[in-house]
Amino acid sequence: MAAITTPYGFSSTAADVAQGIDLTGRRVVVTGASSGLGAETARVLAGTGAAVTLAVRDVAAGERVAKDIADTTGNQDLHVARLDLADPASIAAFTTAWQGPLHILVNNAGVMACPERYTEQGWEWQFATNHLGHFALATGLHDALAADGAARIVSVSSSGHQLSPIVWDDVHFAFRRYDAWLAYGQSKTANVLFAVEATRRWADDNITANAVMPGAIYTNLQRHTEGGRGSGGVPAELIKTVGQGAATSVLVATSPLLEGIGGRYFADCAEAEVLDRRGAPLQGVARYAVDPAGARRLWTLSEEMLADAD
Repeated sequence: MAAITTPYGFSSTAADVAQGIDLTGRRVVVTGASSGLGAETARVLAGTGAAVTLAVRDVAAGERVAKDIADTTGNQDLHVARLDLADPASIAAFTTAWQGPLHILVNNAGVMACPERYTEQGWEWQFATNHLGHFALATGLHDALAADGAARIVSVSSSGHQLSPIVWDDVHFAFRRYDAWLAYGQSKTANVLFAVEATRRWADDNITANAVMPGAIYTNLQRHTEGGRGSGGVPAELIKTVGQGAATSVLVATSPLLEGIGGRYFADCAEAEVLDRRGAPLQGVARYAVDPAGARRLWTLSEEMLADAD
């Protein structure tokens, strides 16, 4: 199976990737679209003519971004809806309220290396927000995605997935000493595994899901890290702008080159190499993150956790 390549790369912006794409009549949901990569992703997709829903925890911030997007793109078909990915009730309210087909779901929102915290269900906060929330959202919107006949899901992961596989016996740090970076890494591994299993499980619905690594970009995501600079270990020449960081998400969401392609991991607008050990900074995807057996196991575990929360 040949790796997917495109004419775009590290320096390409989301606007570059979207040039010539027409999504008029298509409906898109972008989570975490009140700032950073989510806002830029929503802006560029709106610029293609899509009807874009900004799914955000802070509705006032989302409305400010939506107004700015409308002013800069001329697209008035923008909507803002409240969504708290750490709250199953909020997710259920969002999915229940959705009417009609959904063509593109961009699972962009996330938290990084936050202090130890748990939901009322006892779920570790990063796993709950980055993975379980998006899992519940996607499964709750399954029928809307299936109605399109060729829907795409973008699962925003990170090279940080190489920090940790899923620790099956202690996902929520009940016994392990909490480590913010290991928790982040585990949640980002889950984002990749979700794309693998969603593509397999929903093949008959022609729904495809791919994971993306945006790159290293300074946004509000790093607010819990020292100096707001993430791990602090990324060379300056590898830091991207927000426009460059949103490029791979927009590519996976829109490119004709990816029609029918799913279950893969993309970085710098191309499919990444599968690795058995960590390589160059920000490069490649760990084999455990694209393992089909692990993907099935995570799906079952996620369903069980959400069922217990009801």
